Amino acid sequence: MSLHSYQSVDREQLAKDINEIHQQALANIGIDDFEHLTRMERWGKICSIIGYGTAWIFPNPISALLISQGSFTRWTQVGHPIVHRAYDKVEGVDKNYTSKKFAQGWRRFMDWPDWFTVAGWHHEHDVLHHYSLGEKADPNNAQHNMEWLRQSGLPMWLRYVIVAFFSGIWKLVYYTPRTHKELHLNSARQQGEPKPVMTRIGAWSLFTEQGRSFWLQSILPYIAYRFVLLPLLFLPLGSFAALSVLINSILAEIFTNMHSFLVMIPNHAGDDVMMFDEKAKGKGEFYLRQILGSVNYPTGSNLNDFFYGWLNYQVEHHLWPNMPLSQYQKVQPQVMALCKKHNIPYLQQSVFKRLLKAVDVMVGKTSMLKPVVA
Repeated sequence: MSLHSYQSVDREQLAKDINEIHQQALANIGIDDFEHLTRMERWGKICSIIGYGTAWIFPNPISALLISQGSFTRWTQVGHPIVHRAYDKVEGVDKNYTSKKFAQGWRRFMDWPDWFTVAGWHHEHDVLHHYSLGEKADPNNAQHNMEWLRQSGLPMWLRYVIVAFFSGIWKLVYYTPRTHKELHLNSARQQGEPKPVMTRIGAWSLFTEQGRSFWLQSILPYIAYRFVLLPLLFLPLGSFAALSVLINSILAEIFTNMHSFLVMIPNHAGDDVMMFDEKAKGKGEFYLRQILGSVNYPTGSNLNDFFYGWLNYQVEHHLWPNMPLSQYQKVQPQVMALCKKHNIPYLQQSVFKRLLKAVDVMVGKTSMLKPVVA
């Protein structure tokens, strides 16, 4: 988008048009949206049941992929919208699917079997990412986060190899410590305490308070659940069965990392995606940035969207993060038409084309766009 086009967008009218679509969508939200959520949840559970139901036979990628899809579904299209409060006001919804009840207390691993805590995810993603999109304060700013690699001087081929390796472990080595860090920084701010010194190495050290809480709240509970308890349940079938489940669980973890990396990282990166140096001023500017800083993938059907974790509606999701999943299918054509009306680029491409664009930014081959505001 050219500087002239960026500056010429009527922010006030854009905000009015977006609010009009939102109000129409809110009027259409009902119990059908909740039933849609539980249908996606069932699809994910079926994947997990078949995955674990065959994982004990021998180590194999099919069982691991099914386990992975079940984990991916639980995160992206059950936990994600619920923590965003998408179903809090739906009349007749089960209270365990509301943000106040979901994954609280003893329900932690029933509802949210993942490395990071719900509170950590909520603050890092729902608050920092959504309200600082494309800024340095955005924890998911791929260009800023990968500056160490972009400026490393390493051969370009080696940078691509590093990113490929990183894609298989990124939830553990980046996302989990990042959510833990941001949650503790926010807690210190709320209590009026001095900003704690929190380093990446300190997050893993048992000799620091940061590291001990990180291990006790995130790492050890998940390891115990996924890689100890679940394999041990198959021990009555023999030690080989338990070992097979363990190997398939580890393989599934790698697949889940790669799957989530594939659909999440390219959502906000590329040489045609904007990043920003300062906070947005006004609703119109905020909405404009959500569009210019986000990318969609192919959309339109439940089966298609299921494998994307409904992260293929990223433009719509950033305009209205607290909207039920099924509503994104309905408003997506309207948002596309709205962008055409206001002469705003609406990026929607194959996930693999977007992955290449995102990785090119991460390795320093290309850079993201920056508007120069007069």
